[in-house]
Amino acid sequence: MSADAPAGPDLDVLEAIQRRVLWLAVRMVDHANRRDAGGIKVGGHQASSTSMVTLATALWFAHLDAGDRVAVKPHASPVFHAIQFLLGRLDAAQLTRLRAYGGLQAYPSRTKDPDGVDFSTGSVGLGAVAPLFAAAARRYVDDHLGPRPPGRFVALLGDAELDEGNVWEAISDPATAGLGSVRWLVDLNRQSLDRVVPGIAAGRIERGFADAGWHVAEVKYGRRLQAAFARDGGEALRAHLDAMPNERYQALFGCAGPQLREQFLTGADVAVTRLVAAVDDDQLRSLVTDLGGHDLTEVLRALREADAEPDRPSVVIAYTIKGYGLPIAGDPRNHSALLTRAQLDALRVELGIDPDDEWAGFAPDTPEGAWCATRAAHLTRAEPADTYDLEVPATSGLRTRRPTSTQDALGRILVALSRVPGVRERLVTASPDVAVSTNLGGWINQVGVYDPVEHPEDHAAGDDLLRWVRSPSGQHLELGISEMNLFSLLEALGLAAEHSGARLLPVGTLYDPFVCRGLDALIHATYSGARFVVVGTPSGVSLAPEGGAHQSTITPSIGVELPGVVLAEPAYAGALDWLLCDALARIADPAGPAEACYLRLSTRPIDQAPFAAARERLGEHELRRQVLAAVRRLDEVTRVEDRWRERVEAG
Repeated sequence: MSADAPAGPDLDVLEAIQRRVLWLAVRMVDHANRRDAGGIKVGGHQASSTSMVTLATALWFAHLDAGDRVAVKPHASPVFHAIQFLLGRLDAAQLTRLRAYGGLQAYPSRTKDPDGVDFSTGSVGLGAVAPLFAAAARRYVDDHLGPRPPGRFVALLGDAELDEGNVWEAISDPATAGLGSVRWLVDLNRQSLDRVVPGIAAGRIERGFADAGWHVAEVKYGRRLQAAFARDGGEALRAHLDAMPNERYQALFGCAGPQLREQFLTGADVAVTRLVAAVDDDQLRSLVTDLGGHDLTEVLRALREADAEPDRPSVVIAYTIKGYGLPIAGDPRNHSALLTRAQLDALRVELGIDPDDEWAGFAPDTPEGAWCATRAAHLTRAEPADTYDLEVPATSGLRTRRPTSTQDALGRILVALSRVPGVRERLVTASPDVAVSTNLGGWINQVGVYDPVEHPEDHAAGDDLLRWVRSPSGQHLELGISEMNLFSLLEALGLAAEHSGARLLPVGTLYDPFVCRGLDALIHATYSGARFVVVGTPSGVSLAPEGGAHQSTITPSIGVELPGVVLAEPAYAGALDWLLCDALARIADPAGPAEACYLRLSTRPIDQAPFAAARERLGEHELRRQVLAAVRRLDEVTRVEDRWRERVEAG
């Protein structure tokens, strides 16, 4: 939290706000599933929401600043919307439209939700890494276009998301190293969709982050348990809890009274038995379930500790309870479970909610209402504005009559654009370790490779064809061999205007058959409304002579069917020149469409004379119009189909 942030509230105020967030999140899911006269279950995640209530309350009501950007765990979208309502950013009527057509989305969506979602989540793991790549894009923007106002990039993610390989690909890539503005909060509730996770190894997770250079903070036990650890027998109690298998610990939630005491003390040291002998049954349950992820003081301590590490990313591993505060807490079948009406009524009474005004926020003259207003004012951010005079030319000026391939032409077009004032400063390329083989060598020689640290010229001795110079002024980002990382980075670069107030012109290259390997991240990027160009080039996928010249037979359908993507497969260098310049011009236009352009190229040289003859016969203006119109027509058909589907779904 910045030095000019308002002083923190009384802990009782935060606790009261937390309870209201919990109620609203649970009630939203309940209402979504009961508003239909036929009683159709539409889904929602009460347990997954409540496990994250403390983490989210600590962030929005005591830690975040206006410049911070946050990705929210998909299944906890009701928590996010409840908080935005209390901050005055969402109308109360919207709370009753969760998962309704045109209402609040099932998962946070930056393009569809009305209350300022920073990152779309939903596809597990991809929303979690989005702030990481956004921080990488901010670092690039700061180095090239001047420092932006400070801001942290935060992800609230579930521990099950750490099963996704793309998460570990992202944190281990050198392009994301040293990003001190990144904060991840892991909701470690040790349950997945269908089960209590056996043998969960939090230590292994923590070592994975530490090995990648991250600062790791663990929030395991709350203050009540910590106080118990300080008494006689306390170290034995800690050892007993640390050694207890996850499945057995979670089973305690289904126990009460003497049964819970018996289950808890099974296998315990006699010192533990003596320590808890003076604790009655109700207090014992409250004590042994006192996890740090539900202790506001402990969570805020860990966040301050992370802020003290400005030179590397930080992750807070917060132990939580899935279904915290609900009668379904810890139940292995609670993922999509709904409270019964009787359970909801009991929760309403327990939390002190007025049954005649159950969607209410806090009155302005209450301590809670005053603090919500204070935090709302502190978190108000000015919309990022990028003032620039950027006009992408209709053509790079490429003219050739000799046989050439579109892949070869790509490199020459980019080199030509690197000489155009305004365009040069905004153009940035990326590839997953295939820059040279996708013909970016000439461009890299012109602009260099981006690295936040200045390096001496370090290309191979005697190699005069490729000058691999790394510096903060470089404009090519070379990733490891991960197509998922490429599309996640393109998403971040393509949303730099929204997240960092600076429009970039991103172009990514990869082997076209491997678009499928990054497809989930490509879908996430387009769903998020990112604007970029991706270029697929052939890969030698067979030993036959044509292996290095043919394309994938699957990827064209991806380009045609995927919303938010315009596909083109030009045969001639001149057509590629016009298409690429047009795509970059649409990205540069602040009012341009939120779409990506997908260009499929070839390594096979072809005679350019027919294109030159057509240019002379029709004139450059008319031929260019026809080339671009062919692409736009297909895109128009796709958009009509999308509108038709929406009308069908709306009935």
